[in-house]
Amino acid sequence: MTGPFTLPALAFAPESFGAAISPATFEQHHGGHHKAYVDALNQLAAEAGHGQSSLIGIIRAAGPGKLFNNAAQHFNHAFYWASLTPAARAPEGDLAGMIDRSFGSLDALKERLVSAGVGHFASGWVWLVKRGDALEVVDTHDAATPVTEDGVLPLLVLDVWEHAYYLDHKRARKAYLDAVTAGHLNWAFAEQILAAGSVEAVDFGIGRA
Repeated sequence: MTGPFTLPALAFAPESFGAAISPATFEQHHGGHHKAYVDALNQLAAEAGHGQSSLIGIIRAAGPGKLFNNAAQHFNHAFYWASLTPAARAPEGDLAGMIDRSFGSLDALKERLVSAGVGHFASGWVWLVKRGDALEVVDTHDAATPVTEDGVLPLLVLDVWEHAYYLDHKRARKAYLDAVTAGHLNWAFAEQILAAGSVEAVDFGIGRA
């Protein structure tokens, strides 16, 4: 179904992630799972009278159920694609300073992200967020997303649903997390979000923020 929300184009070539994430995974994950959330969201939003609402407005207003799940999964997936890059550079500026203050080092942060992802039970997400003057690593289940929490600013996310890694790594979730955190986290995107102080101020393909 057509509507105000569309599947964002990937900002990179799907074959540019080597063994970390294959083109087949991007095809199924982006073109399959994410597209299905967008299609369902457009239909459900229209039926619920949210045809003119922003995505984040829908997420924050919707109670538990199909509308929330599809809206939040559209946001989470778009944020995930923006959190990835074929070749990462090191964090810079304010983000680098906050990482050192909050975790001690970039390597320590990467270890926290991997540990949180490995330890997360069943489907969900692992987020780097800003809360107050510090950074934290948090995990959410299913479609849950930090944009529903006051005072929490998501900066990066890792998808730990099985469809994010199973074609490439089978049950070895840690191998996927190690590969992505080692060389494919888009710190430039996190710096943009941090500088803007709002996810609504940065365009990463969600449609109406």
